[in-house]
Amino acid sequence: MLRITIHESLEFLTFQLEGKLAGAWVREVEECRQRALAGRRGLAVRFDLAGVTFIDAAGKTYLADMHRLGVEFFAADCLTRAIVAEITTAEGRRN
Repeated sequence: MLRITIHESLEFLTFQLEGKLAGAWVREVEECRQRALAGRRGLAVRFDLAGVTFIDAAGKTYLADMHRLGVEFFAADCLTRAIVAEITTAEGRRN
């Protein structure tokens, strides 16, 4: 299960994710992101991953795709920070 909460400020649209970023939930996050961004321009997007307890391969791929689109990540625990570091470091090596 995954809970998605959206926080909006003047500069950012933050998607707070809690639970497992895996399987069908990955598609749900993307659909939610697209709906939330429809008709909005100029807002930076952030994913708050502090409440994420598990990320599968599809979740990692999705986060890598989001990183390429400029999404910023906030990660609190060691596992999530390691996954974010892996994604952002891998992207840096490709460029």
